[in-house]
Amino acid sequence: MNSKRILLGMLTPSSNTALEPITSAMVSGLPGVSAHFSRFKVTEIALSEQALAQFDNSNILRAAELLAHAKVDVIGWNGTSSGWLGFEADVKLCEQITAATGIPATTSMLALNEFLEQTKVTRLGYVTPYRDDVQAKIIANYETLGIACQAERHLGLQDNFSFSEVTPAQIETMLREVAAHKPEAIAIICTNLKAAPLVARLELELGIPIYDTIATVVWKCLKMTGVDPRRVSEWGSLFHKLG
Repeated sequence: MNSKRILLGMLTPSSNTALEPITSAMVSGLPGVSAHFSRFKVTEIALSEQALAQFDNSNILRAAELLAHAKVDVIGWNGTSSGWLGFEADVKLCEQITAATGIPATTSMLALNEFLEQTKVTRLGYVTPYRDDVQAKIIANYETLGIACQAERHLGLQDNFSFSEVTPAQIETMLREVAAHKPEAIAIICTNLKAAPLVARLELELGIPIYDTIATVVWKCLKMTGVDPRRVSEWGSLFHKLG
């Protein structure tokens, strides 16, 4: 039996308080697998120059190099910024991380997009905490992939810390309202929402697959390190559909 530890490196927005405990809980049932985190400054989500400058790759690469000191097996950008920046931003970021550290990389959004492509989703529902203009950018970027917005709900928030204070009841209401429009799947796009623990129960209730962006990057990181995602139980259909 291979006893080698599997170390998952996660790049974390500095004001995020949701993804670390949720990510660690997701992998807690996998002996020898652990998640490790490095932060860089992200305090607001908006389309202003100041807000967009937070995602300058030099800041992210410094955080990635710190993860490399821990000899992690993979580095995941546990964030959704390419949803409004354009997905090519994440492709470039992963290339730069690997060039700088020698470690393979992925992101929440690239993992989500891979999953949507493999499951042939063309009508998607969206749940986010974001502003109107950020939400519109996300929807437009998915339309370029041939994925139509079946329904969406968002909260108009900008302060990144505030996303973690959205209540489970608020999240459940948004998911139920989107589900009423019968999308093929629902994407929860934000890694500072405490949504992932609700997914398995609500999938059963609503009969629609729900893909949370904290979960998508964990799914892809496990696949990239040779760990069967189906070993993750009680976190929704994402981990069991494709293996």
